[in-house]
Amino acid sequence: MTAAHPAQERPAIEIVLAAPRGFCAGVDRAIQIVERALERFGAPVYVRHEIVHNRFVVDTLAAKGAVFVDELDEVPAGAPVVFSAHGVPKSVPAAAKARRLAYLDATCPLVSKVHREAERHHREGRRIILIGHQGHPEVIGTMGQLPDGDVLLIETVADVAKLQITGDQPLAYITQTTLSVDDTAEIIAALKARFPGIEGPKKEDICYATTNRQGAVKAIAARCDAMLVIGAPNSSNSLRLVEVAKRAGCDRALLVQRAADIDWAQIGDARAVGITAGASAPETLVEEVIDAFRARYEVTVREVSTARESVQFKLPAALDVSAA
Repeated sequence: MTAAHPAQERPAIEIVLAAPRGFCAGVDRAIQIVERALERFGAPVYVRHEIVHNRFVVDTLAAKGAVFVDELDEVPAGAPVVFSAHGVPKSVPAAAKARRLAYLDATCPLVSKVHREAERHHREGRRIILIGHQGHPEVIGTMGQLPDGDVLLIETVADVAKLQITGDQPLAYITQTTLSVDDTAEIIAALKARFPGIEGPKKEDICYATTNRQGAVKAIAARCDAMLVIGAPNSSNSLRLVEVAKRAGCDRALLVQRAADIDWAQIGDARAVGITAGASAPETLVEEVIDAFRARYEVTVREVSTARESVQFKLPAALDVSAA
């Protein structure tokens, strides 16, 4: 790490903030569910997997009494447990019921929308193709809405040609909510070219927050010498922002979790640095990164906004104080 410049020697740098950035409505709702559960039940409240993919958020909730576990068998009998925002297979709430656990489902409503689509297509006799990333919790949850083998997973355009589908069974596609908008459009185009009758969602499955954050990055990438995406290495939407920035003209696009992770040598002689944050990253981490720049540079900050967001999701009725 390079030392901070003395004040009189600090070079000038412009920080270009992408907007929208950071928390989406689904993440905000999931965090509130854990916090309200702690208020209602007291600590500990167990959470199956990371509630959202951000270490700062997880550590903050853990300090308040949340206990994060990998599987339900780590939860004591009768204890409250929260399912993460990414969604879970149907087997998980079934297991919770069997163990008489008091569970709260923090699945993002836009992920739940994809689950309902999968169920509808299945009822109507369609074979389902899911566009998503192998092993991602959201993909595991979505595939787990239906019996094993009833959902085919693809990740790339090349995978479309490899699909082994025979007969005249009708087809439908659904997608993970946090994919690259452009990459997914190419995959969907390939699916429609090979299977002209394939049915898609009435409204695209990639969520508004993913679309908006990628659009904001596209708007500033070409004018930035470097770009920092604040997010976790296991956060799909954050990783996509790095890819989008590079594709849009900023080769020096880097993922960082905290200000301490910044490789100042890679910032180098940059005079304009873009900053955005994945949908699981709180604004306090953006402020932390800006403060780190202020310790080294004479900073001017400019925000470029490409969309306004006003989406809010209701909490489960059992925790919604406004509904009481």
